[in-house]
Amino acid sequence: MAYLDGIKRVEDLDLDGKRVFVRVDFNVPLDNGVITDDFRIRQAIPTIQYIIRNGGLPVVASHLGRPKANPSPEFSLKPVAERLSELLPEREVIFAEDCIGDGVVEQSKRLEPGQILLLENLRFYEEEEGKPRGKFNSDEEKAAAKKALKESQKKFAESLAALADVYVNDAFGTCHRAHASMATMVPFFGENKGCGYLLEKEIKFLGNIVYDPEHPFVAVMGGAKVSDKIGVIESLIEKCDQICIGGAMAYTLLSAKGVDVASSRVEKEAMDIAKSILDKAANSKCELLLPVDHVVSTALDDTTPCETVEAFGAGQMGLDVGPKTRELYGNVIRKAKSVFWNGPMGVFENPRYADGTIAIAKAMTECAGTTVVGGGDSAAAIRQFGMDDKVTHVSTGGGASLELVEGKALPGVEALRING
Repeated sequence: MAYLDGIKRVEDLDLDGKRVFVRVDFNVPLDNGVITDDFRIRQAIPTIQYIIRNGGLPVVASHLGRPKANPSPEFSLKPVAERLSELLPEREVIFAEDCIGDGVVEQSKRLEPGQILLLENLRFYEEEEGKPRGKFNSDEEKAAAKKALKESQKKFAESLAALADVYVNDAFGTCHRAHASMATMVPFFGENKGCGYLLEKEIKFLGNIVYDPEHPFVAVMGGAKVSDKIGVIESLIEKCDQICIGGAMAYTLLSAKGVDVASSRVEKEAMDIAKSILDKAANSKCELLLPVDHVVSTALDDTTPCETVEAFGAGQMGLDVGPKTRELYGNVIRKAKSVFWNGPMGVFENPRYADGTIAIAKAMTECAGTTVVGGGDSAAAIRQFGMDDKVTHVSTGGGASLELVEGKALPGVEALRING
């Protein structure tokens, strides 16, 4: 667990009688104010419970969505407070109407053992992300706004730090962002800082996959754009024995190889990137596998006929990998000792084009090695299929998991290092 060197775990911290700022990732999907997936909330509960059992007074903070104004009622964390109360019926969850200010400080000081204070959405303040909102008439005006915001972000971070004595980060999904609650506020706590159970688990499994995987090491990469994942794919080529490619990005790579993919989605502006990936793989020990058959249609709807082909006809677009590809990729996965999967094989939201993604998920559950699902759509898919408890680890962070696998330093993690 070398990636955790210099980072205290929540169990290493003195919590008794202390207010503990717990940065979590409660960025859950909402439909008219109703939470449709509480996975991220449930993942943070072990850390919150440990803090309470050991005498700590949790002050829990998160962002939700991308509010453009302060406040934005549709992005309030009130529904999260209600769900947290349901998940922890033996605890009292107190909802703060703000995340900073004298009133919130007073609420934090009045906390009693067993109570939890949940702050309102951190992103109701633009200082959290450090990005000025609104329209600007010139680059100079925007630059001035950024400079002013940088100064106010420090004050915002100090206001957040005033709410607690100890800092615990359990929000892996946001660790790749140097936001106020993830990085700027952390130095105010000196050495009274550490990682929660979820963050430790994420780093353990993703870090091991990246830095010390058992071989054969297989990666499965899907999704729409090669350009979004070029750094990850190039990094994996250096580490993996095989990489299985699916999703729309496969058609950009096939097109770069000279294959006619008809009307399939292709990133024409990413052709040079695709060719460089193919060249890098060809000159490595890593085998880059592309689909050998496809489920196609001439329109993405529920009525236009679809069929399985090995060669595209005029007007056809690839919407999922075909049965031969599913079998090929499945066999590779089942024989692996380490597997990292990020991205669906097709338009899995439509049952007509979900078989490829289901096949990958099933193969992951049948692999005896370490199987890690790297957040985002692939995490949503394996939960949707009811297979998330049959793999080693399902990450809560899409972007964060990809940046860690790529080898990038994560600001939220680095801020926790005592000697870093």
